[in-house]
Amino acid sequence: MAISRAVSLGTAVLALLPMLWTSGCSKAGESAVSAAEDGGPQSISVFAMDTYMQLTAYDGQKSAALSQAKDEVERLEKLWSVTDEGSEIYRLDHSGGEPAEISDETAELIAFGMELNELTGGAFDISLYPVLSEWGFTNGDYKIPSEERLSELLKNVDSSRIELSGNAAVLPDGMSIDLGALGKGETGDRITEIFRANGVSSALLDLGGNIQVIGSKPDGSPWKIGIKSPWGEGSVAKLEVRDCCVITSGGYERFFEGGDGEIYWHILDPKTGYPAKNGILSATVIGKSGRLCDGLSTSLFVLGEEGAKKLWRERGDFDMILITEDGRLIMTEGIAGEVSLYEEFSGLETEVMSRD
Repeated sequence: MAISRAVSLGTAVLALLPMLWTSGCSKAGESAVSAAEDGGPQSISVFAMDTYMQLTAYDGQKSAALSQAKDEVERLEKLWSVTDEGSEIYRLDHSGGEPAEISDETAELIAFGMELNELTGGAFDISLYPVLSEWGFTNGDYKIPSEERLSELLKNVDSSRIELSGNAAVLPDGMSIDLGALGKGETGDRITEIFRANGVSSALLDLGGNIQVIGSKPDGSPWKIGIKSPWGEGSVAKLEVRDCCVITSGGYERFFEGGDGEIYWHILDPKTGYPAKNGILSATVIGKSGRLCDGLSTSLFVLGEEGAKKLWRERGDFDMILITEDGRLIMTEGIAGEVSLYEEFSGLETEVMSRD
């Protein structure tokens, strides 16, 4: 069985143009800080949530903002880790159907995951973790589960059955959850609040590929973000943005080739337990809320082109870029003027969606 992993860290694969920081080479649990002596940008590199995060502040109380952000990242990881026996999610997953006490942050994020499950008609589900584990996408021990095993695991995939009452949560016995598909987006939102409270009006947050930007670049120009090509190295297009989140999910991020020659990727359809193959190679979501963009990027990939278009027209509080298996780039009208194809992809068929 041939195994392949994406080069980038995390679930979103974006290329920043240009690279605006010096990467730290920290070990797990450590961080590295770089600061310009002339009062320029200050950065911190943190390894957390199984990825390297690069946070760069260009103005305001930079040192205080970065220090507080680091503390917040580490605090949230201790709450939401699925492997740390002291985390709230670990305790909840091993509660055997009994009530478990959780913090406000965890209760809020679980509730949001349940809302997104309903909004997407089940395309997004935080209780899919055991199925992902069975495929080996959580530890790299890849295998194709039997239909019988998947059928058994899918009986406990339904986050609508989670009971929340204040700071108490009950999972049906046999159900396990993972907030990883929302956690980095939520973390970015919280870091953004910390930065703004410290007077930072220009910043770039790369949370393992999840990109969140505050304001514009220091010279007032927009941030330029590359949308990675799902067909190989490089970027298909450049996106110019200000004060928003840009998060991508793609089948090329983590996958393996089975003995049958099929490619199996990590974005699974909660209804079938198999990799979602609905004609989409990558889904990029642009919006103000990191956790919404994080969850929707996965959801749109699962829904496929028509389902994604329908959800966008119904909801309307985000923009998106879809790259399809048949070589098309579909973008919503709100960001169409900010997207530029690179020369090598200038022949790519593009479509601009309107709400009409």
